[in-house]
Amino acid sequence: MDPIRYLDDDGKPLRDIPLSEEELLQGYRALRRARHFDERALVLQRQGRLGVYPPFRGQEAAQVGVTLSLEKSDWLCPSYRETAAALTFGMPLSRLILNWRADPAGWRIPEGVNMIQFYIPIATQVPQAAGLAYAEKLKGNSAVAAVFIGDGGTSEGDFHEGLNFASVFDAPLLIVVQNNGWAISVPTHKQMKVQRVALKAQGYGIPGVTVDGNDLVAVWTVARKAAARARAGEGPTLIEALTYRVAPHTSSDDPGRYRTEDEAEAWKKRDPIARMRGCLAHLGLWDDEKEKALEEELEAEFVAAVDEADQAPEPKPWEIVEQVYAEMQPDQQAAWNYLRTGGEA
Repeated sequence: MDPIRYLDDDGKPLRDIPLSEEELLQGYRALRRARHFDERALVLQRQGRLGVYPPFRGQEAAQVGVTLSLEKSDWLCPSYRETAAALTFGMPLSRLILNWRADPAGWRIPEGVNMIQFYIPIATQVPQAAGLAYAEKLKGNSAVAAVFIGDGGTSEGDFHEGLNFASVFDAPLLIVVQNNGWAISVPTHKQMKVQRVALKAQGYGIPGVTVDGNDLVAVWTVARKAAARARAGEGPTLIEALTYRVAPHTSSDDPGRYRTEDEAEAWKKRDPIARMRGCLAHLGLWDDEKEKALEEELEAEFVAAVDEADQAPEPKPWEIVEQVYAEMQPDQQAAWNYLRTGGEA
């Protein structure tokens, strides 16, 4: 299964591009915005101003392309590495900074952003996203849900249960597998016998598509078609985005212990942002002056977001139990009361 591609590694179009010039520019700006956040967030972490952080450098196109195919009424169900998707979907920068500081204020999803919180447990978001998508269908809405997972997560039972449920009930779901080559330190070829994750879709009677995850045009186009199919009542699609985790698994990881530097360097030559900029340059839509202006704009936005996050009030201990259910259950209520009174009866 050769992955679907629209651009070569230098950004030269391989076929007609099914996106407008405005969309191409929008896509590039979203890629650069995500990369800028990722680079600066890692600096904050090294300064002790963020907690453990999972960088996504090299995987921007796989996240941004899918997210740009969604509408405001749709749902985003990320795992822990989808900060780029959350940012593109409408999460404020300051809220994301607070989230990775483990501040409860960062856990609150703004009104109008249909996103569930980042998932740390592996694959548990898949059956929940399937149920969410099916609920929208039962309500007669046209909304779809997009759920992200890594290649390692496809070995979990929740992944298979979620796919089976979505298939049986024709849930309007996009299951996006970012196949970045590694499940922490375990390479993909040691996780499964099939050559492509997308082949697993056959066991559930749904379409499976493999796309070049570093090609924004390809990802956006594939995801847009899958979303249209879901809205038409034709059920879920499994999208495998072939990409690579150039950065460490988290800010606490040392990838040099389990992979070679040559491997990472080879993938850096297929950088999704350099490729997209090459595409814009080839089409006469971008130049160094526009790039410099964009860099200044992104830096100003990030500095303002950090300042806003820094001015947020110190979180109260009882806030940690306020984000579990819409209405507190008895155990959360008891914990909330205990923390508010300092343990007094």
